Amino acid sequence: MKLLFKQRFFSWFDSYDIYDESGEAMFTVEGRLAWGHKLEVHGKDGSHIATLSERIFSFLPKFEIYIGEDYVGEIVKEFSLFRPSFSVDFMGWSVEGDFFQWEYEIMCGGRTVASVSKELFNWTDTYSIDVKDPADALPALLVVLAIDAVKCNQKD
Repeated sequence: MKLLFKQRFFSWFDSYDIYDESGEAMFTVEGRLAWGHKLEVHGKDGSHIATLSERIFSFLPKFEIYIGEDYVGEIVKEFSLFRPSFSVDFMGWSVEGDFFQWEYEIMCGGRTVASVSKELFNWTDTYSIDVKDPADALPALLVVLAIDAVKCNQKD
């Protein structure tokens, strides 16, 4: 299953639309006013299904993941000098690849859960997320959102 992750052109907060390969909207992501990043994910019907919330009083960027109202894990940017690195305490996953060029994979054990790449020559940030199992689409999206939020912080 392939997801196309597109940032909206005009929005006060981080807002994204996520489409499947046929162009049908799968998820909508809305930024909320908060200290740090707070992103709410909504399903096709508009119902709230997940939240990504930045913990602001931490030395390195740390994002808590909630599915529904339940805390399920976190993603932390690790201290590194030359290459960004992330620690994922969520579903037994890890993240590997080149974060500078937006080419990375979400791994579980030795298998690839999802491959992420940035599409060039678009007006807004656009990413392709190739998810092997459709059941992993929402969790993979949450990981990509956290990494995107860290990269946005670095631009500021």
